[in-house]
Amino acid sequence: MLDDFFTRAIVAGVGVAIVAGPLGCFVVWRRLAYFGDTLSHAALLGVACAFLFEIDTTLAVFAVSALVAFALLGLRRTGSLSSDALLGLLSHSALAIGLVVLAFMTWVRIDLMGYLFGDILAVSRFDILAIYVGGAIVLAILAAIWHPLFAATVNRELAEAEGLDPAFADLVFMLLLASVVAIALKLVGALLVTAMLIIPAATARRFAASPEVMAGLAALFGALAVILGLFGSLHWDTPSGPSIVVAALSLFVLGLLPLPSGFRLGRAADGRARLSKGDGYGQS
Repeated sequence: MLDDFFTRAIVAGVGVAIVAGPLGCFVVWRRLAYFGDTLSHAALLGVACAFLFEIDTTLAVFAVSALVAFALLGLRRTGSLSSDALLGLLSHSALAIGLVVLAFMTWVRIDLMGYLFGDILAVSRFDILAIYVGGAIVLAILAAIWHPLFAATVNRELAEAEGLDPAFADLVFMLLLASVVAIALKLVGALLVTAMLIIPAATARRFAASPEVMAGLAALFGALAVILGLFGSLHWDTPSGPSIVVAALSLFVLGLLPLPSGFRLGRAADGRARLSKGDGYGQS
């Protein structure tokens, strides 16, 4: 079955969607879309380092993304600049340095468009194995830190009062995001990774009455976007990565249609878990 490149693309894309969906929920709740962009831009610097030091691209992208996350945490503690200014500085600096480094490596021929927009149709069996093994590890760690991470998302002071460690949960969450960026780079590209984190989660938010249900629906909508996008790409001969994002956007737009009164999947466990319009978990 996996000898067919199109089937491999679907299997790989669904694997990434299953991992990106739950993480994307926290990105939406915490209003960290710009942080996701920063990591995706840093991915190009990771690609340059991979070619420069002749190491695995996925590992290099993860390492650079993790360093950017640590740099953000360190710079935020200085208090000299606001978080959005720091994210802009790190995002554009990493992207520019990556492009400059690639320009100096004249002996290497690089498909830059493939790294920017992905090439999901070129995934191999090893890529699929890496996606599902790495994705399983990411989801297992996310499940382990779910309670402190969600508690800190709702109310950081209350989480600390309950004896939890929001700072550690934040650090682990950033590393998990770096892992997803590294895993998804080959599939949808550096410029579209954030879209796969945000759009399915934003679509799921309207249909879910609890955080856990929203995480599951985000994975489901992401997987559906992958399947629809790939079949659309095959039918209309369009780029696969952007086609997946367009399919995700189409699902989001369809989700804006009027729903039956009170329609929600799942039940909120308490007042903190409501997902009705205007609630919002994120902190400004």
